[in-house]
Amino acid sequence: MSKHLFITLLTLIGLSAAASAQGLAQEIGIYAGPVTLQSDFGERNNFDTNVGNTGFGIGVMHFINFSANNNRESYFTEHFKVRTDLNFSRTNLKHFGQWVERKPDGIFAQQLKNMHASSTIVGLGTQLEFSPFMKIHDFENSVGSLSPYGSLGFQVSYYSTKVGSHLGDITLPDVTPGKYLTPSDGRAHGFSTESGIVLSATAAVGVHYKLTEMSDLMFETRFQMYNSDWIDGLNPNKDIYKENKRNDWQVWFNFGYIYYLEF
Repeated sequence: MSKHLFITLLTLIGLSAAASAQGLAQEIGIYAGPVTLQSDFGERNNFDTNVGNTGFGIGVMHFINFSANNNRESYFTEHFKVRTDLNFSRTNLKHFGQWVERKPDGIFAQQLKNMHASSTIVGLGTQLEFSPFMKIHDFENSVGSLSPYGSLGFQVSYYSTKVGSHLGDITLPDVTPGKYLTPSDGRAHGFSTESGIVLSATAAVGVHYKLTEMSDLMFETRFQMYNSDWIDGLNPNKDIYKENKRNDWQVWFNFGYIYYLEF
């Protein structure tokens, strides 16, 4: 893992140097906030699930800004930026919803209540950010102004997930519901403690606030859909359990600070 991070940092340094050589403006920033992982833990569209399965994420970002003074102005240079992200998130997961809360409190509910997992994700990606309402130059020269934006992109992520039960050996039928003991997607069960590499598509909406001449504040909501259903460690057999319809996805609520670089 350290080797991959080292290569990533070298790549980012190379991109920064190349951007400087081309006379492009650059920005760096940091962000953090709650992350809710929408997974096979809990119940879909359930408030307790969304709140209870919320973790924390943090990231650093680098912008290439095409509206440098030595570039000829165009719609693209005045409304688009390229952003690169390196981020980390961790979420602890439990079951919530009617099947856990139902009375009387039977064996099935007890098994669900005692299942738990943790999911750690490190992601690297890029996105194209579009600010439709205000030119980048106008925003940079207007302290106190707001500039809404939207973005689309992708990420490559390393995930590590651990699944267990407070009742004991999670592979035993008196500990875990049969739904999660059925073989699934090449695994021996519908759960798996594992790590791997996945891809994801990202879409975000947010707003920049011009704090000073050389810095911004940022708030952003970002949706991230993975190409895997094992991010949380659970994936009941989709051929049998039709309610398992989607891969895992998560929502970030980011608060950030951005600083403009001068070279």
